[in-house]
Amino acid sequence: MKGVYIHIPFCKSRCAYCDFFSTTQLERREEYVQALLREIAARVPDKEPIDTIYFGGGTPSILETEQIERLLNALLKKSTTPPQEITLEANPGDLNLEKLTALKRLGINRLSIGIQSFNDAELRLIGRRHNAAQAIQAVNDAQTAGFDNISIDLIYALPEQTMESWRETIYTAIQLGVQHISCYCLSYEDGTPLTRLLDDGKISRMDEDTENKLYDELCETLTANGFIHYEVSNFALPNRQSKHNSSYWNNTPYIGLGAGAHSYDGQTRRWNIADLAAYVRRMLSDSKYWDEESLTEEQKAIEHIMLGLRTSEGITLTDELKPKAQPLIEQGLLKQTDTNITATQSGLHILNRLIEQLI
Repeated sequence: MKGVYIHIPFCKSRCAYCDFFSTTQLERREEYVQALLREIAARVPDKEPIDTIYFGGGTPSILETEQIERLLNALLKKSTTPPQEITLEANPGDLNLEKLTALKRLGINRLSIGIQSFNDAELRLIGRRHNAAQAIQAVNDAQTAGFDNISIDLIYALPEQTMESWRETIYTAIQLGVQHISCYCLSYEDGTPLTRLLDDGKISRMDEDTENKLYDELCETLTANGFIHYEVSNFALPNRQSKHNSSYWNNTPYIGLGAGAHSYDGQTRRWNIADLAAYVRRMLSDSKYWDEESLTEEQKAIEHIMLGLRTSEGITLTDELKPKAQPLIEQGLLKQTDTNITATQSGLHILNRLIEQLI
């Protein structure tokens, strides 16, 4: 088994833009951990290597260190070899030097810290529970604790965000000496507080041209400072690409554990029920807690294009794709490298449209 993902859906509060499956029912953490331990026992194969482990969420750092240790030990007992990469997503407000030292001692060797911005006004607007100083301190403490593989998340196209504030956020990230940066364009999802503010006219959506300029600034600045742009939203120093997330883009099989988690075995996609109470109840009573579908060859081919074109490696230019790809190459939206095609910088601006034309 190449990778294992563990979904921890708990958050102290919901961010204004978030529509991921999460809950603020922190009192249910222990029963959820018990359910996860049962799923690990039932689904993770014995005596097979686990290459990567990823604690995602939600906010995994909201768990007690002892709870993380039990989950991690249950997985490590299954694996024949030590995982190459064990990642924990974290909120800056949950981290201090004592906790970070304990996490490092457990074997966590990669942190993904959800910072989003180093501008306090922007952080308040999107409902983050930390400020810029806390974010900087969290990274510094992680480095003091011995972490040398730190990723941070940033968001661009925030309401009232300017090129100046975005540049300050990018340069702060670089100066902190992190090894990996994931950057996402803000999306307005139905039912979120931020979308309600937009619908009420209290904030404005950034125009597409300005979004593209912010993205270009990000790409140019990070690559000029030694980062490899290896996926549309991800940048890493050499040899610091996310091994776990790369498995998603490469169609490598993985197991997803926990409420709302997805799995893929090369043929079948499976997803657990995205309901905390129902997941725990069904897991502890040995009732069915998932749905699944078998992918057709056509579906797998489409997913290969959708995922592969997001990466700097791109996809193979097959005879079947050539008639669709050639006009896009001539327009400067795709480029051919040996036997592959990849999106150009202009192509990345309209990546979803390119994918639609290729499939």
